[in-house]
Amino acid sequence: MSGSTLKPAVELSRANTARIPNESPEYRRAREQLLAEEIELRRHIERVAELRRALPPGGVVTKPYSFEGEGGPTTLSNLFGNKQTLVIYSYMFGPQREKPCPMCTSFMSTWEAKPDVEQRIAFVFVARSPIARLIEAKKARGWTRHKVYSDMSGDYTRDYVSADDADMPGYNVFIRRDGIIRHFWSGEMGPATADPGQDPRGAPDLDPLWAILDTTPEGRGKDWYPSLSY
Repeated sequence: MSGSTLKPAVELSRANTARIPNESPEYRRAREQLLAEEIELRRHIERVAELRRALPPGGVVTKPYSFEGEGGPTTLSNLFGNKQTLVIYSYMFGPQREKPCPMCTSFMSTWEAKPDVEQRIAFVFVARSPIARLIEAKKARGWTRHKVYSDMSGDYTRDYVSADDADMPGYNVFIRRDGIIRHFWSGEMGPATADPGQDPRGAPDLDPLWAILDTTPEGRGKDWYPSLSY
């Protein structure tokens, strides 16, 4: 999209021929205005993605971080497998929690389409509980494709998620080029960057749950969160 000349969003919106049975002229006018905003949003998402891809080299990973997986001990380098990019989602399920965080669990449940993702990148999940506990929780949710790892030492978590080793989520992207592992990007939006009246969240939203609810009149709501059981 960089360097290209785009038609005004309003012009594209007016060219739209979609019509809904029994809609009123008032509805169509409002929908046309909304469509222009949706086109601008799509373009903004692409601009942000371009800026993200154009980031300068991130910090070199110098520590030999170790994890415990379902197949035994492993290292950060091994988590890449045969891929050049690795995503690590750190979820809230430390030893002090009786059950995993419902919100993290919701995220992870919607990310079961991992075979598609893993055509291009490696994607794993890390938490601070012992691996046996993580495996048990994974089986309870019926997850068969998630690769879960325990960061029992907390070295990785303290460096890339919470310096205080707080039980909080984290999303980190690492790259490996010419044998050198670097940090590429992480989600840095949280309470300090939240707008008034909204829960802290990043953009674009990585959870399809919220994207779906945003298309409905009910929206996300103010007092509803996912549950571990219904």
